[in-house]
Amino acid sequence: MTRLTFTLAGALLGTSAWAKTDTPAPSTTEKTGVNSVLGVAPSTQDFVTEAATSDMFEIASIKLALERSDDATKAFAQQMVTDHEKTTSDLKGLVIRGKVQATLPTGMTDRQLSTLNDLKALQGAEYRSIQVDAHKDAVDLFKRYGDGGEQADLKAWAAATLPHLQHHLDMANGLNK
Repeated sequence: MTRLTFTLAGALLGTSAWAKTDTPAPSTTEKTGVNSVLGVAPSTQDFVTEAATSDMFEIASIKLALERSDDATKAFAQQMVTDHEKTTSDLKGLVIRGKVQATLPTGMTDRQLSTLNDLKALQGAEYRSIQVDAHKDAVDLFKRYGDGGEQADLKAWAAATLPHLQHHLDMANGLNK
């Protein structure tokens, strides 16, 4: 497999459909949520694909929020851009330096692209609800890989990133109050 580069980065909103690119599809157990229900760590490739496409979606959706949301949501969104650009860079660096053996996806999933298109019509509360769901998924993914992942460097990075994602979830929940 050849290594590919990111085009952007974002949050997990499910992965039942994959973009018609070189983006590797996750295993059936990860795609259907069976791994999550059972608390099983994703494969390294599944984790890299999910984390990378999540970042792509998150950054794109955040840019929409910065254009059309209330001040509290804009403050949250600006913090998310900064943090998700960092996680994108970190993950890309691990793969490019050969510390992680996986292929980086080149684009978001079809479902993420569809959701991003739907977000263009949403405001405030709907956006905040999507952020809560997305960060719950991200926390779950990073916890599972951090606890039981296959590659030591990626496992350590997932575990170190998890508290930041939990903080993002707490911030997203706070927006809904």
